[in-house]
Amino acid sequence: MVICPAPFARARRRRGSISVELTVAMGLLVAAVLPLSVSFLRDALALRGQYHRAVALEIVDGEMEILAAGEWRAFPPGRHAYPVKAGAATNLPPGTFTLTVTSNRLRLVWQPDARGQGGPVAREIRRPPGPDPTATPLP
Repeated sequence: MVICPAPFARARRRRGSISVELTVAMGLLVAAVLPLSVSFLRDALALRGQYHRAVALEIVDGEMEILAAGEWRAFPPGRHAYPVKAGAATNLPPGTFTLTVTSNRLRLVWQPDARGQGGPVAREIRRPPGPDPTATPLP
């Protein structure tokens, strides 16, 4: 007498092998896609930082032109918080604009509050010739 395995046993083995194949395929997919997703995330963060830096650079350059045209006379020598009127400043992360006026230089700096947001942007020029606002007029 020959004993044949039950028909259900063969089907169970097939389902088991399909489960193993599916698990291996998912593992390979995760191993391939996970590094790509991390790479895309890093690229997105780097691009966002470069975007913030480009916006800050445009604002600092524009404000420096305004200062060079004569607006610097409204600031005495020293370090001052600089109010920015540019609408594009809303695209920047939180940070501060600082103007430093010395006897012969003007320096405008944007410094973000947190790391990874483009880094500081600075522009420095020689102070244009003109009357010194701190000098006392001659009688």
